[in-house]
Amino acid sequence: MTPLLLSHFTASTCLGRGLAPTRAALESVASGLKLCDFETVRLDTWIGEVAGVDDVRLPAALARHDCRNNRLALLGLEADGFADAVRAAIGRLGRRRIGVILGTSTSGMLQLELAYRRRDPATGALPEDFTYATTHNTYSVAGFVREYFGLEGPAVVVSTACSSSAKVFAAAARMIACGLIDAAVVGGVDSLCLTTLYGFNSLELTAPGPCRPYDAGRHGISIGEGAAFALLEPAPAALPADPVLLLGAGESSDAYHMSSPHPEGLGARLAMERALADANLSPADIDYINLHGTATPANDAAEGKAVAALFGTAVPCSSTKGATGHTLGAAGALEAVACALALRHGFLPGSANTGQLDPEIPIDYLLATRHAEVRHAVTNSFGFGGSNCSLVLGRPA
Repeated sequence: MTPLLLSHFTASTCLGRGLAPTRAALESVASGLKLCDFETVRLDTWIGEVAGVDDVRLPAALARHDCRNNRLALLGLEADGFADAVRAAIGRLGRRRIGVILGTSTSGMLQLELAYRRRDPATGALPEDFTYATTHNTYSVAGFVREYFGLEGPAVVVSTACSSSAKVFAAAARMIACGLIDAAVVGGVDSLCLTTLYGFNSLELTAPGPCRPYDAGRHGISIGEGAAFALLEPAPAALPADPVLLLGAGESSDAYHMSSPHPEGLGARLAMERALADANLSPADIDYINLHGTATPANDAAEGKAVAALFGTAVPCSSTKGATGHTLGAAGALEAVACALALRHGFLPGSANTGQLDPEIPIDYLLATRHAEVRHAVTNSFGFGGSNCSLVLGRPA
């Protein structure tokens, strides 16, 4: 891959809005998880809820897009001056030369759930003010972002479960490489809803306490929500200060099982190998791996085997999901931002809530933050059905 510059990036989660609280929490190994009190949900589990989403108001002209997912998207876009950076890029490149490529899983599902409560008691019809196309539809968030900025380039949503917003980086790189666009707004947005919480609970995948990635006693995920974005464009000859580059992307689909990973981590290893090859790097070149690390017994064991087989115990690893929860379709972009912060500020985040490491997983897993120079980092995102993606981010040589 020809390196691409993350010329601007941002993230908003239960840790806070923007990069400053995100970095502070990751560096101090803090967690934003809390006991679930979302909407009418009554489950013994913990969640990562973004504060202030219900207070966000979309512009009147975009009111038909109003739903929790798009409110969260707007909250995220306006953090860290990201929206201003996009508008500046429009001024340089034009509205038709910037794409919007985003990931999500449930999109505006909550809007349908709320509408369903108000269906006509006689006919069962949904209320007339519910608009599927601009709220619940998977494309909704890309349509909203495209219209919010007045962009006229391609707009796409990738929905491959938990790999969704990692794969958008690869998709954008291909579009830029073939000349369709000159830059892309990439990222992911996923918001809490009842279907997700009750659905994962029915699969017996939610933990009764804060999730504990790679812990010997791990027993499930904590569902979170978040919005993370990056402005991706070709790296100029004169790089800005503290540049972060996308160096490679690797994708695989092992299709081992609808909801369980290949027990030996086959697809995970293929994705990591392909990302390294795309970046023209070897395992020895990697300084940090942000693991998918959901804290389910099967996922962590499979990913751990894949990492151990490829990297041995030489590369420090951690999962940041103990801090943010599993943000599902937003996780790939969020954890790419976590790697970008590690690269820029020289720290390898420890793992919040993890106490006793699983002795059966032979990797260098970080419980405490380690301060060190980071030149190259890998981030893993693996979804249901064996949809896998690994990204390599780095600093210039």
